[in-house]
Amino acid sequence: MERSPLPRHPLWRQLGPGLLIAATGVGAGDVVAAAASGSRFGYAILWAVVAGALLKYIINEGLARWQLATGTTLVEGWTRHLGRGFQSLFLVYLVLWSFIVGGALISACGLAAHALAPRLSVQAWGVFHSLAAAGVVLLGSYRRFEHVMKIFIGVMFAGLVGCALAAAPVARAVSRGVVEASVPPGGIGLLLGVIGGVGGSVTLLSYGYWMREKGWDGPDLKRLVRVDLAVAYVLTGLFGLAVAVLAAEILHARGVVVEGDSSVLVMAGMMQSALGSAGAWAFRLGFWAAVATSILGVWQGVPYLFCDFIALLRRLPADRMRELVSTRSPWYRGYLAYMCLPPLALLYIDRPVAVIVVYAAVGALFMPFLAGTLLYMNSRADWVGPGMTSGFVTNGLLALGILLFGYLGWVQVARLVSPSG
Repeated sequence: MERSPLPRHPLWRQLGPGLLIAATGVGAGDVVAAAASGSRFGYAILWAVVAGALLKYIINEGLARWQLATGTTLVEGWTRHLGRGFQSLFLVYLVLWSFIVGGALISACGLAAHALAPRLSVQAWGVFHSLAAAGVVLLGSYRRFEHVMKIFIGVMFAGLVGCALAAAPVARAVSRGVVEASVPPGGIGLLLGVIGGVGGSVTLLSYGYWMREKGWDGPDLKRLVRVDLAVAYVLTGLFGLAVAVLAAEILHARGVVVEGDSSVLVMAGMMQSALGSAGAWAFRLGFWAAVATSILGVWQGVPYLFCDFIALLRRLPADRMRELVSTRSPWYRGYLAYMCLPPLALLYIDRPVAVIVVYAAVGALFMPFLAGTLLYMNSRADWVGPGMTSGFVTNGLLALGILLFGYLGWVQVARLVSPSG
């Protein structure tokens, strides 16, 4: 594990785990949701992106505060206070999540790369990205991984935010976003989807393991972690706003409404006439960087979760647990292989319906569960200490998150069980 002498380093060199969360959390799903909602409602939905980034900040800050206060990851806290029945159930969900999301990320990378270099098929590009991401994780240290992700964030910023600034000056975008902010008729479901989708879900748990790699331990680092996460979710919000502004300017203004995975490519094609060839290429490159950072972050971060569960199931002491929850652990490398190889089959065959139904039904409960456990656990001064408990505002926003994510989960489950779903 690499420890950073934080007080002697400038702020930019101290930041890291939050930037990784921002890069990992903004993926194809976020871009597609922002493009679809922006094409339909224009500037009226910008507030939803900001609200989503704020809620995810509150949740991630609570996760990090638990770890700083207790010295244990949230997974360890769940196991200790919720019992081993939960542990087994979540482990099954994690395996399903990894398979389905792994396939989705591989497919998204193939699609984005094919848009840049169509000589190779979507499938070939997907295979390449899955193996290349695994290679970066296996061959590099955490510090090198962080450095690579920061480069990709720069590409994302230049591509997505740069195109948005070219399409609409900041003053105009902000003023229209404020003046036109509303809940359009018939748009509540889509808006809530934008709020809930900003910044990822299970990948939030990776932040605790990246904190450990950075050497961030103890309550004294609470302020640094908050700054790190604030930067992360400002960036997350900016990326989402950039896509929504582009959709409003390029699609909504021309009366074009898009849905599904093709929405980003449709917008890139129309951007040719609005911003020229350079703008269209910059947007495609920014979109590719967004999905490439997602697969890198998931491939690097999620195996820690699996290793943590295995260490807890085996009841290992603290020193042995740290050895197992490591990129050098065979458990880590085995799970990385599971994530990057079996999901390749989803590039060539229809996804198994039964697996997707189970995954979606259980996954719909994850975010309200995460917000609910943080609300409860971080309010216990006997667990986290009086100086690390959640305040009134934080608890209020977590309660709002439980209601929001609970509603989204209920809608998702209802669609799965309905005759037309």
